[in-house]
Amino acid sequence: MGTETEVIADLLGQFDGRRANLIPILQELQAKHYYLPEEALRRVARKLNLPLHEVYQVATFYRCFSLKPRGKHLVQVCLGTACHVRGGSLVYERTQSEAGVGPSGTSADMQFTVEPVRCLGCCGLAPVMRVDKDTYAHLEQGKVKSVLNKYRPRPQKVEPNQVSAKSASHD
Repeated sequence: MGTETEVIADLLGQFDGRRANLIPILQELQAKHYYLPEEALRRVARKLNLPLHEVYQVATFYRCFSLKPRGKHLVQVCLGTACHVRGGSLVYERTQSEAGVGPSGTSADMQFTVEPVRCLGCCGLAPVMRVDKDTYAHLEQGKVKSVLNKYRPRPQKVEPNQVSAKSASHD
């Protein structure tokens, strides 16, 4: 894998310079970086021959885009009326704690960004949490850790050190 500049150049090379490619390019950048880096936006503007402010207008208009770094997994906890009444705020607090997010909402290991949302459109399933594209219904505080564990990186299996027959014969 190349430098970040090369990665952005490769991604931009997949698109022609039509203005209609702005949103698809931003979607690809967001998927790759989990946010839209400033330098990438500048390069998009040059590629599409657009004023930088127009690129920023699109990037800030759609909620799916972020200008600040996000974790690999976006966790949205509903705090709409139905979810709030059924304990959504407690689920949100537990989610923040279990994910290890600070005031920024993003964990130090960049695995999770936790944010409250006003409605996920699943009021009959309250309280509800969405992780990326997966929705979890009827949540309780005690279920949060197991949900987040599904998205944590798996530890690499370390093979035990093998002593070769040659080195073992010298003892």
